[in-house]
Amino acid sequence: MNKTLQLLLGRASCRAFTKRKVPAAVVKNIIEAGIHAPTGGNLQPYSIVKIEKRAAINRLAKLCGQRFMKTAPLHLVFCIDLYRLKRWAKMESAPFSADRALRPFWIAFQDTVICAQNMCTAADALGLGSVYIGPIFDRIPEIRKMCHLPKGVVPVVSLVVGYPSIFPAPRKRLGPKIVVHNEVYRDISDKELLAAFSEKYSGFRREIAVKDLETLHRVCRRVHGAAFAEKSVSRAKRLGLINRAQVYFGLNYQADRLLFATPTQLKMLSKAGLSCFLSSAKVKQDIQRRVG
Repeated sequence: MNKTLQLLLGRASCRAFTKRKVPAAVVKNIIEAGIHAPTGGNLQPYSIVKIEKRAAINRLAKLCGQRFMKTAPLHLVFCIDLYRLKRWAKMESAPFSADRALRPFWIAFQDTVICAQNMCTAADALGLGSVYIGPIFDRIPEIRKMCHLPKGVVPVVSLVVGYPSIFPAPRKRLGPKIVVHNEVYRDISDKELLAAFSEKYSGFRREIAVKDLETLHRVCRRVHGAAFAEKSVSRAKRLGLINRAQVYFGLNYQADRLLFATPTQLKMLSKAGLSCFLSSAKVKQDIQRRVG
């Protein structure tokens, strides 16, 4: 098999690192791979904050609630950066609305993540391990302050990089039969869908704990109502376990918190300089005010 394909198919998130530092030349190669990633209009609407100082790493780990992050020598915070483009446009007397429009945000988000993935693959190719840190999004104000990010620069995700002390095995995935659709979307049967997820998570078992049942009931009740909460908890008790979907959406990534945090998060993005998340009425008012 092609070596690049072997690398991609064998990739797994790494959360255990040695104390060995990543040499500057290696970091440079990883970053070069990132900035040569595909980007819409060749605009590169992103910035990467490289963090290697121990105090900053410890601060970042605490903010994200991930203790293992302290063991990695290199942290890369990927940010949407419309501030740099706005400054360039102003200096060149060019019109600019990317920080107030949804489409440029959508493209900037894509470009930022594509850059991150190029660097993730480059790190793997150079014998390093890495893992993405999603909770960056939950700490945007704190990370903006920590990294001195100006308005228009918003952290999206972080990549933790280092030399693995343990080489993890790749996890099972849903296969092409489930995720690939020929020409049009194929809406598979419930039986086929459940079988696919059962195969993906075969061997998983989480025993029932009173605290978990209480959390599951609370989350279900707040999102879908009391009747659904009773149904969900009753199913867990009947089977003698909490299934993988209930763990993901009821315990790990609690559906109620995700839902009810959205208004606050939208305001947070607006304060960070991305006003494309203002309500449609406010957007219209802003346009009318500017156009006259």
